[in-house]
Amino acid sequence: MTYVFDTLDPAVFDAVGIGGFGLYVLNYTLLTFRKLQAEHILYFVLNGMAAAMLLIGLSTAFNLASALIQIFWICISCLAVILRLRSKKTNMQLVGLR
Repeated sequence: MTYVFDTLDPAVFDAVGIGGFGLYVLNYTLLTFRKLQAEHILYFVLNGMAAAMLLIGLSTAFNLASALIQIFWICISCLAVILRLRSKKTNMQLVGLR
């Protein structure tokens, strides 16, 4: 598996990291202009994807502090999605919509 990553041009990792930056900016812009609400699952999905992409981008120019914050964002985003999906399932069961 590492062989595949070793054969890729480092510019690919940079491009993925820049894509992650773009997702962060897009997510924040959508939130700012009220096109997306912070309670919505999509907000956390985009945040988690952005963090994962930036973490991939860090693999060629590693920075521990940046990697730790991206890992935190991935974990908290996953937790938020799980909590919202559970809440949605519970609400549907309460109304009898299973």
